[in-house]
Amino acid sequence: MSHIVTVQDAVTAFADWIEPTGAELDAIEEEMPLILADVDLLDAQITTLDRAPSELDARRIRRARRRVLAARAALANRTATASLPGGAA
Repeated sequence: MSHIVTVQDAVTAFADWIEPTGAELDAIEEEMPLILADVDLLDAQITTLDRAPSELDARRIRRARRRVLAARAALANRTATASLPGGAA
């Protein structure tokens, strides 16, 4: 029995364009607070999947949701101010 593999994986496995560019890494770094807040929210939600959430669980989920909203607002404000040419008059 022979294994079937794609040739493209062998050809492109070490291509230079597969690595993220500096701009992509900067974008990821800028979004990292939001990513971490989303992970915290998912973690809080996952802990309540197999049981009824307690008051402590509900508080943890609310707190995580507030962190996600704050991180999204901060990211939106940073991108909005960064994309405006000149300054506010």
